[in-house]
Amino acid sequence: MTKLQIRAFLYQLGCFTILFLSFRYLVAHYTNLTGFYIPLTAFVIGTLLSPKFQAVKTKEGEKLFMKWIFIKGIKEIG
Repeated sequence: MTKLQIRAFLYQLGCFTILFLSFRYLVAHYTNLTGFYIPLTAFVIGTLLSPKFQAVKTKEGEKLFMKWIFIKGIKEIG
């Protein structure tokens, strides 16, 4: 794995973790769900709402791109 692929993986993991923990707290406190359904619901919401990062080899070299449901199109990162 290249440096940008590792960075893309860490960005994606970090974003998912923040969203998962936030939604787990919200689901646990503001819904009537219990047991296994709390983390399952938080997992599905976190998966759907987290941005997707990918390292792509282009003619200019390897670049990092992000796609998110709230942003139109694909954005190049740094």
